[in-house]
Amino acid sequence: MNILIVDDSMALRKILQRVIRQAGIVVGQVQEAADGLAALLCLEQFKPDVILSDINMPNMDGIEFLRKLKSCDTLKSFPVIMVSTEASRERVMEAIELGACNFIRKPFSEDDIREKFSLLAK
Repeated sequence: MNILIVDDSMALRKILQRVIRQAGIVVGQVQEAADGLAALLCLEQFKPDVILSDINMPNMDGIEFLRKLKSCDTLKSFPVIMVSTEASRERVMEAIELGACNFIRKPFSEDDIREKFSLLAK
């Protein structure tokens, strides 16, 4: 599974990669982006099977990234799982309404990751 991880924290991007592998997800290529703008640029070259995106980031936050992604015909089919401490019902619903396929709250566990990735396979 090729994955794009979008988060402004480099440490969290590395932790997320480690937890994904520990959850038993077979990982192919992983690309990282520090914000939504960098993620859009990355998607010009890289075609992931799933995108994991934080909400609160500089330059372009996860909600704006999701909005731009889902409005583009060539990018809107990529499944996006939001990964954030931003867990208010309104924020989660906004992400889902914009096209996120799921939401993981930080801090997350291997079980959280395994559950959300198993839903992708269905």
